[in-house]
Amino acid sequence: MKRQLSHPLSGANPLTLLSVLLRNGPLPMASWPVIMAILGASLLRQPFSALEKAYVGFRRNAVAPVRAPIFIIGHWRSGTTHLYNVMSQSPQFATVSPFATALPWDFLLLARWMRGLLKKALPSDRFIDQIPVHEDSPQEDEIGLANMTPTSFYHALYFPRKFHRNFDAGLFFEGVEPHEVGEWRRLLRYYYLKLQLAFPERRLLIKNPVYTARVSLLTSMWPEAKFIHIHRNPYKVFFSMRNFYQKLFERFALQAWDHINLDEHILSTYERMMAEFDVDSKNLRSNQLIHMKFDDFQTDPVGELKHIYDRFDLSGFDQDKQAFQSYLKSIKGYKKNSYEFPLEDLEKVAQRWKPYIDRWGYEPPIEE
Repeated sequence: MKRQLSHPLSGANPLTLLSVLLRNGPLPMASWPVIMAILGASLLRQPFSALEKAYVGFRRNAVAPVRAPIFIIGHWRSGTTHLYNVMSQSPQFATVSPFATALPWDFLLLARWMRGLLKKALPSDRFIDQIPVHEDSPQEDEIGLANMTPTSFYHALYFPRKFHRNFDAGLFFEGVEPHEVGEWRRLLRYYYLKLQLAFPERRLLIKNPVYTARVSLLTSMWPEAKFIHIHRNPYKVFFSMRNFYQKLFERFALQAWDHINLDEHILSTYERMMAEFDVDSKNLRSNQLIHMKFDDFQTDPVGELKHIYDRFDLSGFDQDKQAFQSYLKSIKGYKKNSYEFPLEDLEKVAQRWKPYIDRWGYEPPIEE
């Protein structure tokens, strides 16, 4: 296993860190230097975390209650990141910065004071797909939440010895006690309150594939929440997910992962996630949900964005359009990962994911 002392769990508070370590041991000796670095970072930040908690308590009444967010959802590797990056160019949206992701307890004060140092520590790109990362690049909130609660699918990636238990709890709340779900909800509200304090005049725009299976829960918290569901050719999603897991395990896993049947995990997770979404989305009004094909967004991004603004009754499209076009022009040379598509694997995907392939009208891809 490849290990580095810098690990996303370094942003966790001691209670969350202790909880996930106790739930997921034992750890190999080779991982203990990483664990010691994580623990040291967590303990050293505690005075600053306490100060930030007091600051949030003092400031929380200075902003209006968190307005119902707009959520970008869809299975991993379906184009959620690209859509998020484009929409984040609008100044009307507040997104999750790399600092808010890495330091969810400390991004309002400590991260502001250490901004120059933290900028130097940012990776140049997302190692999964080489998408550039800058200090204002929007991130999904899940890594931040994994530093606040033991209930996150990222703990399955960090501690793959109990991969399926961690994953099912972190995605579907399977085996999670009601009070733990309640705590997760409380922490999510707290996290979003902090994001609102950072951008008091903006509406939260959140991207997280996990929320594809949590539409009902999120609408119970924000009845007026809106959802953009983006989907991509399931055949391509399957092959991209193999790369996704391999890269994440190599980078973040603190235990061995060679016992995991990744193909079966990918196939069954997609089925279950989309089944959950189908049930939950039936209760949404037409002005709360948009389905979007990734290919359509690639072909006519401005037209698809105009459709989002119209359906969700968002203002300012004419002003935002220029920012969208400027960003799209800047990434024109970006090249996606390429894959081979063995017939045996294509047949496996066709058999398991046929309902969605047929529903959205996809065909098996040719070699990219």
